[in-house]
Amino acid sequence: MDVLRNGETISKTVSLGELPNDRQANVKENGSDHTSTTPHLGLSLAPANEVAGSGQKGVVVTDVEPGGPAAERGIHAGDAILEVGGKAVADVGDVRAALGQAGENGKRSVLMRVKTADATRFVAVPLANG
Repeated sequence: MDVLRNGETISKTVSLGELPNDRQANVKENGSDHTSTTPHLGLSLAPANEVAGSGQKGVVVTDVEPGGPAAERGIHAGDAILEVGGKAVADVGDVRAALGQAGENGKRSVLMRVKTADATRFVAVPLANG
């Protein structure tokens, strides 16, 4: 998976696993496992202010892994994630921090406020167990 961060593309290795009735995924970066602090949802993200026509709030979904946790919850490329775990997000670091905190607090899923072309809705996405 590729992630856009500070104008540079970073490649990540992704491994999938399955929970009862839920799919989960873990992410590894540069050979080290970050699953205990940063659950992977099958998304590529960019700050909204870096994507033309996306406005200034939140992060924009630039790609969705088919069959991944986010895709299974109806998140699509072009959607904007405004909040994760009740906290406003402005960049990928904010999303990562909110996901990490939810995982550290023992949450099995995280609630995201997602703006689509039609509406704004809340989506619960399962977290991977580290």
